[in-house]
Amino acid sequence: MRYRLLDHTADALIESYGETLSERFANAAYAMFDQITDASTVQSVGEITISISADNNERLLVDFLQELLYLHDTQNLVFGEFKVHIQGKTLEAIARGEEFDETRHQKRAVVKGVTYHDLKIDDDQRRIVVLLDV
Repeated sequence: MRYRLLDHTADALIESYGETLSERFANAAYAMFDQITDASTVQSVGEITISISADNNERLLVDFLQELLYLHDTQNLVFGEFKVHIQGKTLEAIARGEEFDETRHQKRAVVKGVTYHDLKIDDDQRRIVVLLDV
């Protein structure tokens, strides 16, 4: 299982899983796009490279997801495949996807932002909990 939705009154609270921190980040990105559309229907016809540095992993995660959300909002892109590599305070990622097409992609939720509220990166349980503002 890549992720699951946790109960939350108004927004989307996501818990993503993975053996490595990089895998958990990739699954959090997948979960975010699965809230926007059915990420399993997104074809990997194009790719974008993202490079980010931050002081800590929480900031790195929020900045990474916000960058992906920015690409969605400004270029109408949706992604369904993510390769993430984290080393120290730097993230290198490749996001594969395509332009959102209303005839092929189901519109689910409008994700407005990624918050620090309830954010947890738990290495012992190999999970991330992140709240998306929808």
